[in-house]
Amino acid sequence: MKKNSIILLVASLVLMLSAFKVISAEEVKQAEQAKSIAWYVANVKEAKAKNQQCFDNPGLKATEDCENALHALQISFKGGN
Repeated sequence: MKKNSIILLVASLVLMLSAFKVISAEEVKQAEQAKSIAWYVANVKEAKAKNQQCFDNPGLKATEDCENALHALQISFKGGN
């Protein structure tokens, strides 16, 4: 009987830890979501910082966030056309 209780307890702990891991992964995914071009136009300082970060790390250049920051800077300094 005691063996069954231990197995049940371990199974419960594994399920709880799995649930926490899924929740954490979803929070990270939302935090890493790319900001829009409009957001970067309204936050030029952040667009410049992101553009510098993307320039320093060529692996990031093709990400949506880097492209949006660059496009926002182009709009801010060249105009909308």
